[in-house]
Amino acid sequence: MQHMTTAEIRQSFLDFFAKNQHQVVPSSSLIPGNDATLLFTNAGMVQFKDVFLGAEKRPYTRAASSQRCVRAGGKHNDLENVGYTARHHTFFEMLGNFSFGDYFKRDAITLAWNFLTTVLQLPAEKLLVTVYHEDDEAFDIWNKTVGVPAEKIIRIATADNFWSMGDTGPCGPCSEIFFDHGDHIWGGPPGSPEEDGDRFIEIWNLVFMQFNRHADGTMEPLPQQSVDTGMGLERISAIMQGVHSNYEIDLFQGLIKAAAVATNAQDLEDKSLRVVADHIRSCAFLIADGVMPSNEGRGYVLRRIIRRAVRHGNKLGATEPFFHKLVVALVEQMGVAYPELAKQQAIIEKVLRIEEEQFGKTLDRGLAILEESLADIQGDVIPGELVFKLYDTYGFPADLTADVARERFMTIDERGFQEHMEAQRRKAQQAGKFGADYNELLKSDKHTDFKGYEAVHHSGTVIELFHQGQKVSVLEDGQDGIVVLDRTPFYAESGGQVGDTGVLKVAGGEFQVLDTTKLGNAFAHKGKIIGRIGVNDKVDAHIDAERRDRIKKNHTATHILHEALRQALGEHVAQKGSLVMPDRLRFDFSHFEGVSKAQLREIEDAVNAEIRRNFALHTELMAIDEAKAKGAMALFGEKYDDEVRVVSLGDYSIELCGGTHVNRAGDIGLFKIISESGIAAGVRRIEAVTGADAIAYVAEQEKQLAEIAALLKGDSNSALEKVAALIEKAKGLEKQVAQLNDKLASAAGASLLDSVTEVNGIKLLVANVAGTESKALRGMVDDLKSKIGSGVIALGVAEGDKVSLIAGVTKDLTGKVKAGDLVNHMASQVGGKGGGRPDMAQAGGSQPENLAAALASVPAWLAAVSA
Repeated sequence: MQHMTTAEIRQSFLDFFAKNQHQVVPSSSLIPGNDATLLFTNAGMVQFKDVFLGAEKRPYTRAASSQRCVRAGGKHNDLENVGYTARHHTFFEMLGNFSFGDYFKRDAITLAWNFLTTVLQLPAEKLLVTVYHEDDEAFDIWNKTVGVPAEKIIRIATADNFWSMGDTGPCGPCSEIFFDHGDHIWGGPPGSPEEDGDRFIEIWNLVFMQFNRHADGTMEPLPQQSVDTGMGLERISAIMQGVHSNYEIDLFQGLIKAAAVATNAQDLEDKSLRVVADHIRSCAFLIADGVMPSNEGRGYVLRRIIRRAVRHGNKLGATEPFFHKLVVALVEQMGVAYPELAKQQAIIEKVLRIEEEQFGKTLDRGLAILEESLADIQGDVIPGELVFKLYDTYGFPADLTADVARERFMTIDERGFQEHMEAQRRKAQQAGKFGADYNELLKSDKHTDFKGYEAVHHSGTVIELFHQGQKVSVLEDGQDGIVVLDRTPFYAESGGQVGDTGVLKVAGGEFQVLDTTKLGNAFAHKGKIIGRIGVNDKVDAHIDAERRDRIKKNHTATHILHEALRQALGEHVAQKGSLVMPDRLRFDFSHFEGVSKAQLREIEDAVNAEIRRNFALHTELMAIDEAKAKGAMALFGEKYDDEVRVVSLGDYSIELCGGTHVNRAGDIGLFKIISESGIAAGVRRIEAVTGADAIAYVAEQEKQLAEIAALLKGDSNSALEKVAALIEKAKGLEKQVAQLNDKLASAAGASLLDSVTEVNGIKLLVANVAGTESKALRGMVDDLKSKIGSGVIALGVAEGDKVSLIAGVTKDLTGKVKAGDLVNHMASQVGGKGGGRPDMAQAGGSQPENLAAALASVPAWLAAVSA
């Protein structure tokens, strides 16, 4: 057994399986590209799921990878355990080897054993294995072929040894390999009452993919018997480096030391350092894969992880934003294996810094709300509902609420908070499943030959039909359905380009194509039949050529825009999504501030300059590695075949793209940006039009300018000057009105002092201040409080069908009377509610007819609370 670094173990694993005829496949994105049931890629087999189901063919039958995985949301969620156990992570790497109908149990077992005992040189006596209790075949291979003693092969009857991707989909029995740390560490073998101890650690799981499980629990054999294995890189690294916790391996030690420096932490054993070190990995890789912090879906999970890291950093002693500073250390540890990490370092750092700064403001806001709420709490326990609201709405951690409570000699309702958390967790798990049954997704094993690069109409043959999700042999008049052809000129939606529409002409009628999408390697023409169409019918397929022409203009313009953005804003700009439609294009890209009007003009001018240069568009097929070496831009995380289509435009743009394009840049005609906006932290969106749509847009703008000029009794040349003068005049008038309103309010307030009465020795002023603007009420109350010195004020005003109420209590009386209680007493009578500080609170209502009664009830209310 030799000492090996994490990087050496990763490479030796891939090299071993490459020598055993496995294709080494790069890690796929953390965002699954082929599975609507998963929030994140959580295992090595996710990118191969369609291959296991027989819906996708690869040019190889054996593969190996080191797959980055995240388990921090939905069904597979380890977040709360991270940092407090030796082996839980939000992010980890899964070493895996896979067989797609090639080898099965015997080779999977012997390959695993040989790697562990010959390459890593683990002592055989330190290893034991488990098999599913009914899997006699696996037991015999371990025992008779490999030579593992029978007493070291444990039969397990639980789901631990029957693996599945989810509630539905591929599954089968599995065999796990465990490492024995020795009897000096507490714990028993798998299946024993002491199995949760740390003596026996699972390092490798060999899954024998035999079945496809449906939602009703039925199991059907997969088209081919396959193998999926997974070995946690961090776990095997800990064993190879002679340490017990994953956090003690070289990779984590580097990150923990960097975190200690960034947070001013002194104790390197502090659990919070582990949390921060783990979380920088998941956050950085999620951002590199295009996830941005938000309040829903994957972005919400990312935001939670960032905030958890920041809270632990603050506990360690960080007094300023620190989390983004750890990206440098992460690139040092993992940048060689994952070069995209280094390439996107600046983007990752900026997103993390912005998010941490925003969270700092959120904490401040949460503290202010907590302070206000404490004044209204009866007793010394903060309700669980309030603790949860602060956490869920404002991102205010429960432990911080507890800290504030302790300072006030209060506690929090921990049980109530946990009940709300559990309810949210159940909702999150439901959302995490994305509501999809993988087996409900329509599948086809057919292949369509796309002819649309050269033609707008083409002959073909119907090879498959679907109606209401079921295969049929014929579609009758008026039926909706899907037609699959052996050859088609129709482009199927992909790469951001929408699918073609048009018509399929057959002897028995016409099929109106309303959309075209992909079903694996088949093209699905979706629409309605007029007449009759059947399998094996000959088809004359005609796309809507005018619509396609507009789409082509927008798609080529998108390529030019991408390069123009990089030249104007910087190399960090990367495509984060696009939509190419007939009437416009939409392009999302990474950038961290609004694009100025001057920059937008520069970008638009650059695109139009390329259009005028009129380069011919050139496409060619080449190997993926050759294309990348040539400088073709690829979308990181996108799944590409070994051979790719490269689209280049002169010396300006070169990208991997399967879409349709114009012949020459000049065919686009005109490019016009119609909007630029932010859609998430660090992601901007540009929408634009081209060709006739751009000309129509400019014409409409000119028309609107002419109409504005006519209203101003001028022409388009003087419109700007006249509008500026009007705005300046309006500002002056608004200022005069505000000054007059203040004077009126002050005068009205002075006359109100004549209405002051006394209740239980407390001065009380209650009034309907009709004609006063609601936004002037706060200033009026402040003025009245200073004039009466000590007392309670309740004012109301009706404006149309709305009621505005305000209550003020001078500081000396807030121990007896709360402004919030008073305003809510009034509000409940006018169909509303409100809140605020003990000395000032406001409310609204929708029943102006009850305002007089609400105000009249105040003296009795005050008498009751002050008695």
